[in-house]
Amino acid sequence: MKFEDLLLEIGGFGRFQILILFVLCLARINLPMHFLLHSFLAATPSHHCAIPHQEAFVNLTMEEILLISIPREPDGTFRSCEMFSQPQFHLLLNSSLQPENDSIIQNCQHGWVYDHSQFTSTISTQWDLVCEQRGLNQATATFFFIGVTIGAVVFGYLSDRFDPFQAVPSGLRANRNDIFSPRSRWVPESARWLIANGKVKQAHKHLLRCARMNGMKDFALSPEALRTITTDKKPGESYSYISLFRTPVLRKISLCSGAVWFGVAFSYYGMSMKLTGFGLNMYLSQFVFGIIEIPAKVIVYVLVNRIGRRQSQAWSLILTGLCIGANIIIPEPFTSLRSVVAITGKGLSEAAFTTVFLYTSELYPTVLRQNGMGYTSFVARLGGALAPLVFLLDEVWRSLPEVTYCGVAVCCGSVAFLLPETLNVRLPEGIEDIEKTQCPTLLPLIPHPWVATDQGTA
Repeated sequence: MKFEDLLLEIGGFGRFQILILFVLCLARINLPMHFLLHSFLAATPSHHCAIPHQEAFVNLTMEEILLISIPREPDGTFRSCEMFSQPQFHLLLNSSLQPENDSIIQNCQHGWVYDHSQFTSTISTQWDLVCEQRGLNQATATFFFIGVTIGAVVFGYLSDRFDPFQAVPSGLRANRNDIFSPRSRWVPESARWLIANGKVKQAHKHLLRCARMNGMKDFALSPEALRTITTDKKPGESYSYISLFRTPVLRKISLCSGAVWFGVAFSYYGMSMKLTGFGLNMYLSQFVFGIIEIPAKVIVYVLVNRIGRRQSQAWSLILTGLCIGANIIIPEPFTSLRSVVAITGKGLSEAAFTTVFLYTSELYPTVLRQNGMGYTSFVARLGGALAPLVFLLDEVWRSLPEVTYCGVAVCCGSVAFLLPETLNVRLPEGIEDIEKTQCPTLLPLIPHPWVATDQGTA
């Protein structure tokens, strides 16, 4: 007997799973705020070199002081990181005569003056993470993602070795229960995981509870019958991340899914942290970039059940890259067109991110699913950690960051075509299900709610 057959007997995706989904969503509401906080916490406002006071400046306005102290860019704006070594008073007579001798230009010597009209204070203004120190500003986002990467590896392993809920540190768990008290009462452990690890009585308790809430009062499977559920995990046997690469098919899945996750996170955070250059202020850009994710998720829900997981994953990521590439070609004065393309690309990148979570959880067998998700999350966080640093490539060529994001998204999206399709295919229980089943048995009348169902009874 397969676990999917058991799920049908307890009502499939019913009221119990919907309740679990709602409770889990509560805990995730503020999570994107942490991931995208860097765009505002480390924002770099307009700035120029600080000019020390001189007696010769007494009768000059601030604009005139800047004119004789700071060289201009070709577009007429003052340079952010350079100043004249000596005041150029002749520019007061004709400001268009910019000095051609670079020997009189030097880096800022006395700090910077920042425009506080939009941001009162950021880490850039507090620690002067601009100009030569600009790389440290971008590195702060990288440090954040390194911490997330370590967490993905450690807790992915602990979730598969121990109870997923118990894998959370007790202090954090207690704190979370104080805020979301229904978590401990309404969200049980994974029944699939419990059965695979020999904890049949506990799984039986959760399944009975699920069946009653779903209105399946006739469900009366005994713990002894539950032991016959097919699983590939022998008592006392454990798996590690190395198990993801020991067999040929699993190795291919792990390598390809890792590449896809890297491309998804790399392009998503690359777009999310680029909030300027579209003719909108940062706050409005962030709002529009966020609101577009709602219809993107709705469309993904339809597409993954019509054209399949593989096609949805591949094309959403490839089209994300093409949107990024299109904005390289579109001239900057066309701000409206650039905004539409950028917003479309952001929606596609969210579609790719939504799909990859569903798709990956269906690729790995139950006994390795948490390890697989931990491994792919690790690779994704590597992509997220590298994404902010790519912005520094604009010193080599202004469009090089966008070219990099575009190329990675298209290449990684193409890798998704190498993965097997999982639409209407039974979730694999063990490694043997992955290796021996080249043509999986289809379940024609089931719309594939198993991932959500598994987490609902999980």
